[in-house]
Amino acid sequence: MFQTPVEEILFTLSVVANLSDGEGAVEPDLAEAVVREAGRFCDEAIAPLASVGDRIGATLKDGAVAAPPGWPALYRAWAEGGWNGLSAPEAYGGQALPHRLHIAAMEIWNAGSMAFALAPMLTAGAIEALAAHGSEPLKALYLPRMVSGAWTGTMNLTEPQAGSDLSTLRTRAERRDDGSYRIFGQKIYITWGEHDLSENIVHLVLARLADAPSGTRGISLFLVPKFLPDAEGRPGARNDLICHSIEEKLGIHASPTCTMIFGDGRFGSEPGAVGYLIGEENRGLACMFTMMNNARLAVGAQGVAIAEAATQKALAYAKAREQGRAPGAAAAGPILDHPDIARTLLIMTALTQGARAITYLCAEAVDRAHGGEASGHWRDRAAVLTPIAKSFPTDIGVEVASLGIQVHGGMGYVEETGAARLLRDARIAPIYEGTNGIQAIDLVTRKLPIDDGGHVRGLIDELRRISATVALSPQPFGLSAVRLEQALDALSTATEWLLARLSAGDQAAALASATAYQRLFGLVLCGSLLARMALAGDERRVALCRFFADQLLGETCSLSRAICEGSDSLHAARTVLA
Repeated sequence: MFQTPVEEILFTLSVVANLSDGEGAVEPDLAEAVVREAGRFCDEAIAPLASVGDRIGATLKDGAVAAPPGWPALYRAWAEGGWNGLSAPEAYGGQALPHRLHIAAMEIWNAGSMAFALAPMLTAGAIEALAAHGSEPLKALYLPRMVSGAWTGTMNLTEPQAGSDLSTLRTRAERRDDGSYRIFGQKIYITWGEHDLSENIVHLVLARLADAPSGTRGISLFLVPKFLPDAEGRPGARNDLICHSIEEKLGIHASPTCTMIFGDGRFGSEPGAVGYLIGEENRGLACMFTMMNNARLAVGAQGVAIAEAATQKALAYAKAREQGRAPGAAAAGPILDHPDIARTLLIMTALTQGARAITYLCAEAVDRAHGGEASGHWRDRAAVLTPIAKSFPTDIGVEVASLGIQVHGGMGYVEETGAARLLRDARIAPIYEGTNGIQAIDLVTRKLPIDDGGHVRGLIDELRRISATVALSPQPFGLSAVRLEQALDALSTATEWLLARLSAGDQAAALASATAYQRLFGLVLCGSLLARMALAGDERRVALCRFFADQLLGETCSLSRAICEGSDSLHAARTVLA
């Protein structure tokens, strides 16, 4: 049975994310109370229903989606605990706690059940977008109910012909004399777009006005509720929208992935779903990115969560499963005694702890960007870290979940152990909220050039100070400092090569190396942050840092070589695909 790693989360929040310092700081006692209670609720209420959700899934009948048995009651208990308002504004009933605690809580919910946690994750993003860009009347009506969890939120971007490229979006909006709009169109892949968890669902929908400019410059964002609130703010008349179908998916079965139809005339006195503008006309993409940036870091936490759950499950199995005689043993014993199984579990543990540290480090930057003299610096830091904090942990989630199945052997490949569910759930995370390939493009073409590369160079210098401290430590780090310096040299070399290519206008070469650069950056951060935690921890953390440095950091040198020398061969080899 899953058990929230409360002590590990608190340690990482303190050592890596500096939770008790700077903008958004909280007292350690408060942070501990929040994490411990979140862990208790996850372990006792969410995790036990994960297998039910996976086995039964969400079901659709006549446009209505039913969650698996027990899930509506679970959601109500979760909302009544005040968890939906953890980081929301106090003015609307939230607790205004720092983003670092919010991301830690998101990790906890996702470790219990990724399918369940997706509903709160999207609601939190919708709250942030509405709070930042909505009109005062809209905020007054919708935010208190969304913050309380009585109403949930969704994000409606994707259409059949418009996946990652929103410039081809066709959903249209028409103005009405009363200041509202009517929305017509189809959206696909809408997570929790229809369900029976809450009394209302608030859709944030991208659509285009008839006189809008072409491309992404002509997209507006609208709030479109499932039920139109009455004068007292209670769900009233049904809006003209419906769930047409839900997808049959590899994983996250309990999370309904909906095709939504807006404005087919099924409900209301006239065709068209009633919507209300958020922000300015034709500026909707900027508003939606507020929600997407929130969601990207939360998706990174999903990768951490799956990796943690997979590691716990595999370790428990390796301790219990007896087979074969390990070197030096007199008789058969647990498979954990075999060196290769131990190596696999240590890889899983190190990658999980390093990925967690990366997400918390990014959350700290988000918090510190909200105020103070150095807010500009922290905005840049959050911008650089966000694509890495989304991509690296989600890749790790898939990798660790796959290794977890390997530890289980044949029992991992059957559904009985639950190891397969974790891999099936994990596989979506590198895809949605901007594929990891898109994150790599963003990192190399938009984030790396900040201050002409100065911000990334400064971050590398900060990481070098960690390796220098390791070199002077009396702890048994072995060659960790040397390995870290080699990895940092590899990152620095790749960084300068990419900046030179971008400066020369050779974007094709830069993009050919973007994913490798993103992986390289993630590994360097992972190793550096494991070292930072080891310097503040005990001999077990020192040993794990040394293991990672010896076993995994060597990949950085080959990645740097592929970045700087491999683009020509990639382009030449494309003839194979013709």
